[in-house]
Amino acid sequence: MGTVILSAVFGNLIPAFLFAGAMTKIDGSLGGILNSLTPICVVVIGILFFKDKIKAQKITGVIIGFIGLVLLTISPVLIGEKNISFDNMNYLFLILGATLLYGLNVNMVSHYLKGLNPIHVATVSLAFMTIPAGIILWQQDVTQLDFHKIEVRYAVMASAGLGVLGSAIATALFYILVQKAGGLFASLVTYGIPFIALFWGFLDNEKISVIEIVCLMIILFGVYLANRSEKKKATPADVAS
Repeated sequence: MGTVILSAVFGNLIPAFLFAGAMTKIDGSLGGILNSLTPICVVVIGILFFKDKIKAQKITGVIIGFIGLVLLTISPVLIGEKNISFDNMNYLFLILGATLLYGLNVNMVSHYLKGLNPIHVATVSLAFMTIPAGIILWQQDVTQLDFHKIEVRYAVMASAGLGVLGSAIATALFYILVQKAGGLFASLVTYGIPFIALFWGFLDNEKISVIEIVCLMIILFGVYLANRSEKKKATPADVAS
């Protein structure tokens, strides 16, 4: 039970507040780049604190995927389509702290909670979060909001939607993915965010450049490399058998 509660705190509660505090102050592109550090944090924390033995091939794949994502993020800047604001750079440490907590949580789930029912773990984890979240809402005087204003109602509905889809359902799916495929692979879903973003952009008739396609291929290659199974070379004993 203690590990499940820690997973709730490290994997959802604290990172959510860190991201909320940071993303209102910094450029979204910078936030996206730092968020993609999660797989690297998983590898580093796994090696340093959980004594994991991770093959160089997997580490290389994670790094290649990160490079592809960084190039994809800054490609509009390089071709002059947009600028990245570097104001309030100190808030970047909040996102860095969130990615470190994500990395710690992935390792905790992978090592200590892998044998439990992922739906049960997600339910207990999110149920615990209602207590500190409720206290914070009470301290922020949420009941004093003017719910007659349409923008307030939209904000509350959007927050509720994020809670259901982005926390409850996503957390359950994350625990299932860790159980079925391992912590490192689960963390690599971070690299899938640009694909979804470009897909929605395509549906919205946005132009997808050749540079973006190349960057996506780099990300895919990194993910493939990080998850490729190395074939064991046959020994004379294996051949004889």
